[in-house]
Amino acid sequence: MKSCILLLPFIMGTLSCEDMSDKVFLFPAPTATAHVTLKPEIKKSLQNVTICLRSYTELNREYSLFSMAASGVDNAVLICTRSPNVLIHVLQEERTFKIDPETLAWKHTCVTWDSATGVIQLWVNGKLYPRNVAKKGFIITDEASIILGQDQDTFGGKFDIGQSFVGEISDVHMWDYTLTPDEIKGVMSGHIKGNYINWNSLNYDIKGNVLVQPKLYCKSWECASSTVKETIVG
Repeated sequence: MKSCILLLPFIMGTLSCEDMSDKVFLFPAPTATAHVTLKPEIKKSLQNVTICLRSYTELNREYSLFSMAASGVDNAVLICTRSPNVLIHVLQEERTFKIDPETLAWKHTCVTWDSATGVIQLWVNGKLYPRNVAKKGFIITDEASIILGQDQDTFGGKFDIGQSFVGEISDVHMWDYTLTPDEIKGVMSGHIKGNYINWNSLNYDIKGNVLVQPKLYCKSWECASSTVKETIVG
């Protein structure tokens, strides 16, 4: 395992770059402070985006899965759940996707956005939901703040405990281009890694009560106890 960990006694947090392939972030309780900041592999403006991650939670209220803010824009890309809907914000514009009823199981979520067309795609457990459109022709500036566990209402902060995530997050990858359906399938099987955020070489900063824990589920994502089987539709 490749890892580099820097502990600074006068800074509240843990700065790390690590292969997280066998780990998860555990968010044990609601909070308006605890979060994980992700550091991109590259710094550039974004005209296309794909974000994929896995999550496991018992929450039935609204919560944030992924929050990316840019200079002057708190919701450059925001993925949050308000059951039975997934809400996706691109540069402050919100689009609502109604998804199938959730069960208590690991969920794989992918979101793509293409500036040239404005098309947003949402994939949940391999199923593509009806597409939507937002912010055609716009770009996301290179000054980015990417946070797990909270919804940024200002750049890097102003969190609301009522939107905080409680549960486990793993396999977070991000690309500066839109993935094809075949590539989404490759992400789900673990064969394709992000070039903007890479879970297998993750630069991150933990603040507050967030734990790094081992994965406790099957690599095939088809454990006998699971009630959800991931399939690519289409």
